[in-house]
Amino acid sequence: MKEKQLIETIVEGIQEKKGKKITTVDLSDIESAAASYFVICEGQSTTQVAAIADSVREYVQQHTGIKPFGYDGYQNSQWIIIDYGSILAHIFLPEYRNYYKLEQLWNDAKLAEIPDVE
Repeated sequence: MKEKQLIETIVEGIQEKKGKKITTVDLSDIESAAASYFVICEGQSTTQVAAIADSVREYVQQHTGIKPFGYDGYQNSQWIIIDYGSILAHIFLPEYRNYYKLEQLWNDAKLAEIPDVE
């Protein structure tokens, strides 16, 4: 499966649970990056952050058959990361996203913002 298709499927999984402020970060031209792409979004509560992460994992597996290599952050559900190898999905509470500022950390990457689904 191509990375772009997997990214689209991750985004759809986020949108299923009304994840907001979805941004894709293309790191493929940055040698030192841990992955080729990040998909970053936020939920409004720890319950929603966990629900979005569950939705991504279930949606991707149902539609592509792909399981993540791993995931972490469910203990407090303030920032959950799901590892699909070359693609990392980050689901944040807004204050943690603002604190870590992943988009600014990789400011030479190509960013694409996806409009919220109402």
